[in-house]
Amino acid sequence: MSLRAEIIDTGELYFFKAKLTINKSAQDIFDFIAQPKNHSLMDGSSMVKGVIAGPTKLFLGAKFGMRMEQGIPYVISNQVIEFKEGESIAWQHMLHNVWRYELKQVDEKMTEVTESWDARTARGLWLIKKRHPENWVPKAMAKSLVKLKEIVEA
Repeated sequence: MSLRAEIIDTGELYFFKAKLTINKSAQDIFDFIAQPKNHSLMDGSSMVKGVIAGPTKLFLGAKFGMRMEQGIPYVISNQVIEFKEGESIAWQHMLHNVWRYELKQVDEKMTEVTESWDARTARGLWLIKKRHPENWVPKAMAKSLVKLKEIVEA
């Protein structure tokens, strides 16, 4: 049986969530996610290719650039807009799509991790709609959570 994350129906267009319980402390998981160098390792979309600029560990207001590829290679600049140590982290790029990880400690060695992608108030929504994110973003997030679990539990 393969491991799967739960895709959550938010009932809202352009707002997707997935969650998975990981056998690791919230702080350990947070520390992994807060390092941009790890984003390509846990990326379930296969779009994130690596970090090109930014701090070793993210913080509120931190900016970081990533090498990306979706048909063609490109670079994206992100800024951290939410940072609660060990609990949540969120960033957005110039179109204001928001990626958020929320960590809820179940017990000392188990954490429920929820990843969300929010484009409800994004700029250039016409471009986002054209890409039909409902067909692939939730699946990519679920894959990201499975990869995250495999890495941090190893």
